[in-house]
Amino acid sequence: MDSLVRAQTDEHVLRALMRRPRLTRAELAAEIGISKPTAGESVRRLTERGLVADTGERTPGGRGRGRVGSYYALTPEVGVALAVTIAPAGVTAETIDVYGDTTARAVRRIDRPARPSQVAAALRDAAAEVCAAAGRPARLAVVGAADPVDRATGRLVHLPDSPFLVGELDPVAILAPLEVVVDNDVNWAALAEPARPRDFAYLYLGEGLGCAIVNDGEVRRGHGGLAGEIAHVLTAGPGGRAAPFIEIFGELGLRREGSTAIDVERVLASDGATREAIVAAVAGVVAAVVALADPREVVVGGSWGPGLIDGIRAATGRMPRQVPLRAAAAGGEPVLAGVRAEALDRLRAAVIKAYS
Repeated sequence: MDSLVRAQTDEHVLRALMRRPRLTRAELAAEIGISKPTAGESVRRLTERGLVADTGERTPGGRGRGRVGSYYALTPEVGVALAVTIAPAGVTAETIDVYGDTTARAVRRIDRPARPSQVAAALRDAAAEVCAAAGRPARLAVVGAADPVDRATGRLVHLPDSPFLVGELDPVAILAPLEVVVDNDVNWAALAEPARPRDFAYLYLGEGLGCAIVNDGEVRRGHGGLAGEIAHVLTAGPGGRAAPFIEIFGELGLRREGSTAIDVERVLASDGATREAIVAAVAGVVAAVVALADPREVVVGGSWGPGLIDGIRAATGRMPRQVPLRAAAAGGEPVLAGVRAEALDRLRAAVIKAYS
């Protein structure tokens, strides 16, 4: 029982030092709600394990201001997490410390069309660079990829008409021996949405097409990890003819030359009948998602989806089943933001599990 109590106390001390970079033993006691001697004993144990160290900083003391206190902080031995995104533009790798700060960043560009060997080399090089620059051990990696992901193996899955075909890529093997978590980029972008509801669909409309289904606060990935792959959903095509969603952009001449990737600039510059056809196709996909997933709302993200939000909203307003539809709120790098958040949670959990 005593060992269990000590382990729980050490966990509380570690978590407190993850929330605040430095604390005295008295501040730890107040933060956690334990006695000062108990806090002091926990600091001693964690110091002996090399996880906590005296920073050398002292509180003001003397002349009626009480005893001088020493500040303690986590040591570099608690390590960092690797956060990675793999996209048509390239590989971005960062190291994240237990405070959620980015300690190193590297970017490797990728040629088009992407080749698995080049992407693998870019991933390996970027990860090695940031891990070396961080100067502390990497404990795990979280990866977001612009391709479907096999949930059992973490390998990228080759699907027809995907604009970023690197289905032979195996991030788990490349980043071994780290523990590696891999998921689709759209799922990570959905999880980065601020103040997201517990039930919603995140529609990604960019060079590629995707959808994340969040139910009861959890992303639903399906049996093989392919839930939300909307490219081949049948929807309204030009002239009212039913067609797979991705094929409509080929018929409208909106694909990049020699690729199935959607030409974002031309989509945003479209008007008249072309824009009406795009909006009608998106509305048909939204109708299918609403019918099958019953989301509370639909969030539209990606590089061109939010730019057509008014037309999409007007078209979906004529559907029999309606849900609120809005543009994604997460700006900047939403995929990387979602990956970072997961990497931070897993890093903190790994430190607690290994040392408390």
